[in-house]
Amino acid sequence: MKGIGVSPGIVFGKAFVYIKNEIIISEELISEELIEEEIKKFNNAIVKSKNQLNKLKEKTKSEVGQKESEIFQAHIMMLDDVEYTGKIKYEIEKNLYRSEKAVKVVSEEFIKLFECIDDEYMRARADDIKDISDRIIKNILGIIDSDISNFDTEVIVIANDLTPSDTAQMDKKNVLAFVAEIGGKTSHTAIMARSLEIPAVLGFNDATKVISDGDYLIVDGLKGEVFVNPDNETIESYKIARSDYYKKIKELNNIKSLEAITSDGHKVEIAGNIGTPDDLQSVINNGGEGIGLYRTEFLYMNSDSMPDEDIQFKAYKDVLEKMNPNPVIIRTLDIGGDKNLEYLDMDKELNPFLGLRAIRLCFEKVEMFKTQLRAILRASVYGNTHIMFPMIANVGEVIKAKKLLNECKEELKIEGIKFNNNIKIGIMIEIPSAAMTADIIADEVDFFSIGTNDLCQYTLAADRMNEKVSYLYDHFDIGVLRLIKKVIDASHKKGIFTGMCGEMAGDIYASVILLGMGLDEFSMSASSIPKVKKLIREIKFKDAQELSNKVLMMKNSQEIKSYIKQRLKELKIDVIE
Repeated sequence: MKGIGVSPGIVFGKAFVYIKNEIIISEELISEELIEEEIKKFNNAIVKSKNQLNKLKEKTKSEVGQKESEIFQAHIMMLDDVEYTGKIKYEIEKNLYRSEKAVKVVSEEFIKLFECIDDEYMRARADDIKDISDRIIKNILGIIDSDISNFDTEVIVIANDLTPSDTAQMDKKNVLAFVAEIGGKTSHTAIMARSLEIPAVLGFNDATKVISDGDYLIVDGLKGEVFVNPDNETIESYKIARSDYYKKIKELNNIKSLEAITSDGHKVEIAGNIGTPDDLQSVINNGGEGIGLYRTEFLYMNSDSMPDEDIQFKAYKDVLEKMNPNPVIIRTLDIGGDKNLEYLDMDKELNPFLGLRAIRLCFEKVEMFKTQLRAILRASVYGNTHIMFPMIANVGEVIKAKKLLNECKEELKIEGIKFNNNIKIGIMIEIPSAAMTADIIADEVDFFSIGTNDLCQYTLAADRMNEKVSYLYDHFDIGVLRLIKKVIDASHKKGIFTGMCGEMAGDIYASVILLGMGLDEFSMSASSIPKVKKLIREIKFKDAQELSNKVLMMKNSQEIKSYIKQRLKELKIDVIE
């Protein structure tokens, strides 16, 4: 049986099925005389929830780490969010809902907003809101779940849903792995599992129905497979697989700190993508040689109001100082499309992905844009800063963005504030028109970074969130590959470098093609860095070039993928997926 492998590792053990007490929400309305009493119950639940979360935060900080403890700080901030708590109180007063019903109604509104966001990381934050709302409701109703903080023997925990709160309380010594019906790779539960190095499988349908207490299990957190009461042959084969897996992990750990140089001497840069300063340590721990994409929109999306220049300056400075002298590519605000700000007045659009988003929105909200540019410039003296403009369609937009940047430089000079006047400027190539005119745009910038997530979407005219056309969305599509090659060649002719910060850069099989095309920098999620670095160190650049040239003459992605896998086998390169 199969789910989603979110934390790697292979373990054997007996199941413990964790069943939470059911939350029953009363639909019965209250009388107006009871409004104050319901609001008081809600306020008391908020206080109790905060106390619980503060304890979890401190426990996680001491047992796991500072970064993971911030998950609960974010939960506490949600409880302090006047918009959230105010709406709940409003529902009690206006609709005469019981406090638990009001929490559920308002939380579901927030959850729907996050579930509509295209970005996988932000979409997973809906799970956090559910965790928070369940905590408040249980505290209102006095519901106490069974204890999973202390086991007498080693177990594999099976649950419908394991929230970050559940994971933080879990008995780390005796929990070998966990399996849940709900969750994905970017959920905070998955992040916690990886941090604790506990194998985990999420999205496993009917886990609590098909698995019983005491069942003997094999859990493969890499492939997302779970075997219930397996036969001896399966057990023996997985013992061998486990031994092989941990040998490979040891091998990856040994190469983390090494440079990404092919066996015949061609060097590339392997960098990491981050959303907040808290993500930085994982990139460093996995051997990242820089930050290829700092998504600044999370600074805005995690705030109740527009972050001012000083708040932004501190966030950028923090990352630049810790990465110095390695490069940090800061992408300017990429809001719009599927990412909106409650506090920013934006008109509803029929097709937001083709509308006022990213650089287009920044041109519309010039003061907001200049505030960010000033903050980046101020922080630039603390490290190797690169500025990158997203969703550029043509060279005119580059010139316009640079003009605004120069205005900010002049303002800072007048104010006597230091900044790096030679800061490198680049753009994201994610619109086909920019890819087709890369040779013209190259005269105005120092680098390109290809954003394959949107480039694929716009090139193939396929919404990657639409299941009915998802079969078209494929970064191995020959049209997409030829556009990428065109961009890389154009940049090299003009003496600038091209990187990639889309999902494709961390795809182990796609990385071989990109290497052969001449891509200079690969930026990806931290966990993918060692795997890609290993492959690059084992292959010859000459072989990658030959492979790439052959691929560009093929007709479809299926043929391309099959050929890459076969060719890597012929070259005796052991791929760790």
